[in-house]
Amino acid sequence: MGFAYPYAAIVGQDEMKKALMIAAVDPAIGGVLVFGDRGTGKSTAVRSLASLLPPMHVIAGCRYNCDPDAPTLNSICEICAAGDKPKAAKKKVKAPVPVVDMPLGATEDRVVGALDLERALAQGVKAFEPGLLARAHRGFLYIDEVNLLEDHLVDVLLDVAASGENVVEREGLSVRHPARFVLVGSGNPEEGELRPQLLDRFGLSVEVKTPTDIKTRIEVVRRRDAFEHDPEGFTEKWQKENARVRRQIVAGRERLPEVQVPDNILERAAQLCIKLGTDGLRGELTLMRTARALAALDGDKEVTDEHLKRVAPSALRHRLRRNPLDDAGSTTRVERAITELFGA
Repeated sequence: MGFAYPYAAIVGQDEMKKALMIAAVDPAIGGVLVFGDRGTGKSTAVRSLASLLPPMHVIAGCRYNCDPDAPTLNSICEICAAGDKPKAAKKKVKAPVPVVDMPLGATEDRVVGALDLERALAQGVKAFEPGLLARAHRGFLYIDEVNLLEDHLVDVLLDVAASGENVVEREGLSVRHPARFVLVGSGNPEEGELRPQLLDRFGLSVEVKTPTDIKTRIEVVRRRDAFEHDPEGFTEKWQKENARVRRQIVAGRERLPEVQVPDNILERAAQLCIKLGTDGLRGELTLMRTARALAALDGDKEVTDEHLKRVAPSALRHRLRRNPLDDAGSTTRVERAITELFGA
């Protein structure tokens, strides 16, 4: 049995960890983009998330992780929606939340699914073999080096992210299944930029840097070495802290529908986006949803200016146009706008 590095044992990188927890509380935010230096724990944090999340209910035998408590038949696959049994009567079981890796070299068939050649040749049956998008439904789809992803796969992701379902029409097959997942991408900005259309689909963008203080670097090395020498013992040591973070996420999910967003907060969010010149209204929507999820994580009943200030850099830094008259980085520009709008 393999052991994932405990989420709670990750040293530093607080913005990245908080963004992943926020996305786990409210998947509607739209995913997380993690850009930064190599070897700063980006992949470790995402893969640690899988062992942290509580299990979910799925319809027994479904290959698409369909939700037995889905509000409408449009939210489940054609197989689960069909049959003589109503959806509520179908057997439900618990399953781990999927965290699916999408390799850069994956073919389109591997991603969206294709004809099951083995059954076609052996039985003469046209059957669908689900791809990575099906496996990731209701979970997380992780793409390392996302800025190097081939254009045709980017197009697929954009289509599915916009519609929430995967449609396959090929080799005589016609298949449609739900594909709603939290998209998590990581990469090194020195190796290339992300296509603007895909960049805009990420709800949050965080920056990670190599720690510069001696104590933090030593602690990272010490914990990683301890994990590699005794994964089981190290995981057991951090089990209580991991359970605390899990309870915080579960409580945040339960509390989220009750968190109120006052009109003055919506006004503040709009003012901030106008000041920064963000395109469209996705910035305000993401900022509002992220602040509400943070309030739910913190146990607060209402979103405040403090919540907005804490999430604004993550929600807005990747939505800024380049300003030839201002060579400051996007994070600096957001922080400057926050100071001007909210005060010190």
